[in-house]
Amino acid sequence: MSDLGPLRYFLGIEVFSTHEGFYLSQEKYIQGLLDRASITDHKTEETPIELNLHLSTADGEPLDDPTRYRHIVGSLVYLGVTRPDISYSVHILSQFVSAPTQLHYSHLLRVLRYLRGTMSRRLFFPRSSSLQLQVYCDAIWASDSSDCRSLSAYCVFLGGSLIAWKTKKQTAVSRSSTEAELRAMALVTAEVTWLRWLLADFGVSVSIPTPLLTDSTGAISIARDPVKHELTKHIGVDAYYTCTQVQDGVVTLRYVLSGLQLADFLTKAQTRDQHRLYKQISFV
Repeated sequence: MSDLGPLRYFLGIEVFSTHEGFYLSQEKYIQGLLDRASITDHKTEETPIELNLHLSTADGEPLDDPTRYRHIVGSLVYLGVTRPDISYSVHILSQFVSAPTQLHYSHLLRVLRYLRGTMSRRLFFPRSSSLQLQVYCDAIWASDSSDCRSLSAYCVFLGGSLIAWKTKKQTAVSRSSTEAELRAMALVTAEVTWLRWLLADFGVSVSIPTPLLTDSTGAISIARDPVKHELTKHIGVDAYYTCTQVQDGVVTLRYVLSGLQLADFLTKAQTRDQHRLYKQISFV
């Protein structure tokens, strides 16, 4: 075993240390991906995916070489380790890896051109930051028109640092937007429970409940007391799980305005102006 000095590069991730904190990026990885995809022009895009885009398996002609599409999508999945801004786009495009079409590939190229224009973006972890967790949780009801399943998303902060995020299609069809939000809340509550155990193992105090911020007042009401809502028995498991964690002091539910919902970019395409919210998620 040998001491190689301060960490600067590991598995495609570049680490920069300053007196303010640490920066993580994958600029070299992106350049290599652009080269492998033969993106030789200098065209860039301001957003990774179009607004109100709805793709299906029947869109366009099948690709002659679907392997190329799969390789790029796989690379983008790994790139998401430091680029939360492409999570939603990659989620959408990864659903067509079994039989991609030329239209799907054109949208994949849009993501690559967006990355070309934002190659220097980094995740920032400040040196002086609290060690308290805070979570934003969001859901889009029946977001997929092909199966009417909803989309869950969350982002987890440790002090001012974004440490975890996820965009995931729900496994069952939700009968209302409130039900979709409850499923998303249960998903992130499980993640928070694990993170609190991890922090405690590191010797970090986790004595106060972790704030869980959502823009659904209905989901908050049910999760706080599911017994009073007889009409929601079909979603009782998720509601009771979150409620139990609230009662045990693991999380505390709080309402956040939709315009301040930081997990929003993980559930839908954003405008150029909405991308400015990234400054609030330690993404520079």
